[in-house]
Amino acid sequence: MQAMILAAGFGTRLLPYTQYRPKPLFPVLNTPLLLLTINRLKADGFDHIVVNCHHLKEQIIEVLSGINGVIVQDEGVILGTGGGLRKALDTLHDEPLLVINGDIYHTVDCRKLYVQHQQSGAEVTLAVHDYPRFNTLLIEDGRLLGFAENDRQGNMAFTGIHVLNPEVLEPINVNKKSCIIARYSAMLQQKPEAFSTSAVDDCFWTDMGTPADYLKLHGDILQQKVPSLSELGNAAESSFCVDYHCSYSGDLTMEDWACVGRCTIGKNVNIVRSIIWEDAVIPDNSRIVDTIFVNK
Repeated sequence: MQAMILAAGFGTRLLPYTQYRPKPLFPVLNTPLLLLTINRLKADGFDHIVVNCHHLKEQIIEVLSGINGVIVQDEGVILGTGGGLRKALDTLHDEPLLVINGDIYHTVDCRKLYVQHQQSGAEVTLAVHDYPRFNTLLIEDGRLLGFAENDRQGNMAFTGIHVLNPEVLEPINVNKKSCIIARYSAMLQQKPEAFSTSAVDDCFWTDMGTPADYLKLHGDILQQKVPSLSELGNAAESSFCVDYHCSYSGDLTMEDWACVGRCTIGKNVNIVRSIIWEDAVIPDNSRIVDTIFVNK
């Protein structure tokens, strides 16, 4: 089975943090989200995985270096979701392709979705759910009717996880920026039977789109409000996740929840509902509250 992780975007809603690292490499309980996604896909049997990159691409290339079965697609110019997928076409096998956004934390069963697609006879299968904040799909009895526009509100949301037959990508212009939804919209007008949908409302899903989303995800995992992925091991056993190699003094205090990476923390520091990235240096007598603390 093959998959592609879309990891080339700029992550503008997560500024200023995406000035320092690309969004797919934001750590979740001290493990880059991109590695969590790859490890989950490998565990599900996906042995051919393409990851595209553009913004701060050197970091992604370095992290993925040497991982068997992973191909890095270096995009010199931003190509969007459609252009990025089209560029990958020559590296794909003659079998369906699972596509997943690189900025989502979820419990969707990707192997099950892949098999459903194979059995459906459809050319594209979208994993969808009822998520009012992002409900832009019009679906009736499992059939995709359209993509909501402007003030037309949809009744379901696209998870950013889908399976497609590679030939779907052939009409997309090579090396030009485009959106895969634009391709799907055109297809839908000509061949609505090409699409199937799979409702995944029984799964957890969140978009790490904003700093508030990113902080909330950590708080919810550490307080056992949402599932902790098995790939995270025992990192969520308590409300405080502290990297084993973090350097700190005995007077460090933490409240509610905290995630602390491999960093250096001064004396008399209090951390409350915050994420501390690796390599950060926190001065003595600091109080860090509701913050993503990075080494700038």
